Amino acid sequence: QVQLVESGGGLVQAGGSLRLSCAASGRTLNTYGMGWFRQAPGKEREFVAASSRSGGSTYYADSVKGRFTISRDNAKNTVYLQMNSLKPEDAAVYYCAATPNYYSSGYLYSDSGAYDYWGQGTQVTVSS
Repeated sequence: QVQLVESGGGLVQAGGSLRLSCAASGRTLNTYGMGWFRQAPGKEREFVAASSRSGGSTYYADSVKGRFTISRDNAKNTVYLQMNSLKPEDAAVYYCAATPNYYSSGYLYSDSGAYDYWGQGTQVTVSS
């Protein structure tokens, strides 16, 4: 079992940047595929980005492609989400999640049901 703790959220102006971190404990992170999801008030949780166990494959929602980057430092047991050119519509609670399974397609990583472990979330607010 792995425990996940997100950090790095906050208030940023539109066009600004934030880097979210997801620290894992309990198990080594290189045995898990990792994903970032977000949920805005009144909306369903949506996929943002995912990384295979090694980090060799990454996947992004179309809405963040070219602006967000997922990366991982398995030695530090941490996954990151670098968010650039933030827009007001990016405001949400961001969650990291872990799956012990390997998937060969981004479509499968984008399914929240594929993940067994979730963090508590970190709030991102973007002012216009």
